[in-house]
Amino acid sequence: MTQERDRAIGGYGAGTGIARAPRDAERAAFARVTRALTAAAEGPVPALAAAVHDNRRLWTALATDAAGAANGLPADLRSRIVWLAAFVQREGAAVLRRERGPEGLITVNRAVLEGLSPAAAPAAA
Repeated sequence: MTQERDRAIGGYGAGTGIARAPRDAERAAFARVTRALTAAAEGPVPALAAAVHDNRRLWTALATDAAGAANGLPADLRSRIVWLAAFVQREGAAVLRRERGPEGLITVNRAVLEGLSPAAAPAAA
């Protein structure tokens, strides 16, 4: 994970002073933005706008990292991350226009959270 991505993901919550593995940091960031989207779904527009904005920032950081030449993920996975980030941008805009609720964003984030769970982590060699 690049330093820029670390900083972007780290910006989603107060520092704890505890170093985290990149996968743990990603999971924590997704958990935070997903909780915010869920809480804001029926709330006032400013809370929803803030949650959508934070979700977009997270996905932008992921897409930027995935598109970078130094990223070690397989090309197919990198491509899917960039595609999902573009979807999140479009879906977020629709949510902000009140064309639909944030359920689609929440569903995508929960799927990513599931993939980042310790049970889904590849076994260490």
